This record gives sequence, structure tokens and C-alpha cells, in this order.
Amino acid sequence: MNPVLQEIIDLLDVERIEKNLYRGQNHQTEHVFGGQVLAQAIASAFRTVDAPHELHSIHAYFLRAGDWNTPILYEVDRIRDGRSFSTRRVVAIQHGRAIFNMSSSWHKREDGLVHALPMPDVPPPEALRGDREAYLEIAEQRPEVKRFAFRFEAIESRQVERILMTDEGTHPPYKHTWLRTRDRLPDDPEVHLAVLAYMSDLDFMSTSMLPHGRQRMRDSIQGASLDHSLWFHRPFRADDWLLFAKESPNAGGARGFVRGQFFTRDGTLVATAAQECLIRPVGAAAETLAAARQD
Repeated sequence: MNPVLQEIIDLLDVERIEKNLYRGQNHQTEHVFGGQVLAQAIASAFRTVDAPHELHSIHAYFLRAGDWNTPILYEVDRIRDGRSFSTRRVVAIQHGRAIFNMSSSWHKREDGLVHALPMPDVPPPEALRGDREAYLEIAEQRPEVKRFAFRFEAIESRQVERILMTDEGTHPPYKHTWLRTRDRLPDDPEVHLAVLAYMSDLDFMSTSMLPHGRQRMRDSIQGASLDHSLWFHRPFRADDWLLFAKESPNAGGARGFVRGQFFTRDGTLVATAAQECLIRPVGAAAETLAAARQD
């Protein structure tokens, strides 16, 4: 397994400190990635739930910025264990304060009515250029992008619309990206749940900035993930191609809303994600908006 992917898998393998208490480490990248915290929280809750209950939904809130120099403690509250459903609450703690909390629901698999939306009609991943190759070229002139693009060493990403993080144009608020890990993962379902959660935060918030020119507005916006939800519909593997179809139907009140769906290569809908994010204008951008309101 390549070293960057192995590092991510190791980070998601939280350490048990005490019953219901786990510890996760951080990437050394000068910030705590929200997808990492989601994944570590899922891994912590997973270890307190007995089979045959399977994760079907999470609802999480990012409360404070994390400190990348300090491990994160995950405290699991076993709220309920029922015959059909189990519920867990996870709080992530640093420096004695909660930085994140998550509610999760686990369901014993049952038969029932079935339907699902079809996958968008997009080119297959083989027809698209990889983000890793694109960013390697950009990094020759702009070394700072390496800080954001190192994950593509572990996760293969191929965009349909080809809108890179250095793009200064405006675009409709949607993107389609094929994702998978570069190497085969263990069969453990905990790993695949955690990795999909990690991938669900990749280039997600930025979808809400596409109509406004995300790179052009980069220094004029205070951005942060506020909450994140995931629903797991059907089995999947994070090391097989998954299409992440993202759209931002609304932005307003200094918040952007984004939702996305994960489809397998054969068009099966396996998971849905949603996030609200802070996109607060600052500096000259805030003054321009204030003047426009006065007019």
C-alpha cells in the first residue's frame, strides 16, 4: 500500500484508551481536516456496536477549529441498543473542550420497498485525467497547492468538469468526481465506512463557491464546515470507483448548502451526503456587499 494511503488508514484506526474512549492522531498539515474527524468518530462508534447492526446515518456538527498538534479524544455515549436500531453519540475533545459532536444510527438489515435515483450520465473514469497529475504540473509554479493536494497520492480523483482549486472562473454550482483509494483496502467494513466519510468532505464545501469564483474569492471569504450528514443506503467498497455527484442548491446568510450522492460504477446509489458551510465575506468583499444592501 502506498505510504500516504497507509498513513490515512493508520489515522482512522483510532486507539482505545478506555471503555467508550478513543484517541485519534492528525495529519501534519497545519489544520485538522473535517473528513478525518468524521471518519475517526465513525470508527470510534463502530467499535461499540454489535453486529448485525450496520451504520445507516450520521449527523455531525463542527463546533470549534481543531488543533493539528494535539491528538483528539472521542467519547462514545451508548444511548440505546434495540432489537432493530442502536444509537450512539460521539463527542470529539481537545484541550478539555468539545470541537465536534456526532449522532449516529445503526440498523439491523431488513427487506423492504426499493427504489433509487439513477446515476447521472457522465464519462467513465478512464476517459478523464487524474487530479494528481494535474496538480503536480500546477505545483511546479505554485508549490503551495501541495498542502491541499497530497491526499490525491492516496485517493484517486478524476473530475468530469475539470474545475481545479486554482480555477478563477465562475461555474454552475455542481461537480461530478470519480473517487477510489489507489490501493486495495482490507475487507473490514469499518475501514470502508471511515474512508467514504473521509472522501465525502473532499472538495465539498467549495461547490457552494463555484458560481462566485472560488479561487478569486479565496482571500475574501472566511470558510468552515458547520455540519455534515451522511446516509448509507447500500453496501459499497471505497477501493472501487464511486461517482460523487455534488450540487449546491442554495447560498445565503453567509452560509452555503451542498449535497452529494455516491454511485457505484454500475449506477447503484450507495450513500448521500449533505453539508452546510460558513462562507462569510470579509474585508473588501464584506464592504462591497454592505454597500450593495444600502443601495
